[in-house]
Amino acid sequence: MFTVISIMLLGVAVGYLFRNRKIPFLGKAITLFILLLLFLLGAQVGSNSTIMNNLSTIGTEALIITLGALLGSVLLSWGVYVWFFKNKTIEECKVTVDNSEIGGTEDER
Repeated sequence: MFTVISIMLLGVAVGYLFRNRKIPFLGKAITLFILLLLFLLGAQVGSNSTIMNNLSTIGTEALIITLGALLGSVLLSWGVYVWFFKNKTIEECKVTVDNSEIGGTEDER
């Protein structure tokens, strides 16, 4: 665990040092490594006979957890909308960022 945290902190330090430099290949490299990690994770899961033999049970539990998370997100989003935005005018919902307004429609800007 110490190794993982150390590598992450090293990455944060390197990112901080290079924060003002444009690294054009970085986005593609990150995507490539994420896809490689997903492939290796899939290969590891596929080679594990315990997981493969219990896939229907694990899949059902994963589906229930996913639906619960989705329902919770929808309900919380609805609550935030009702609590903060439902009875407000467009002018009250606008946010000012760097002296420019965000919110409303294009015609109102």
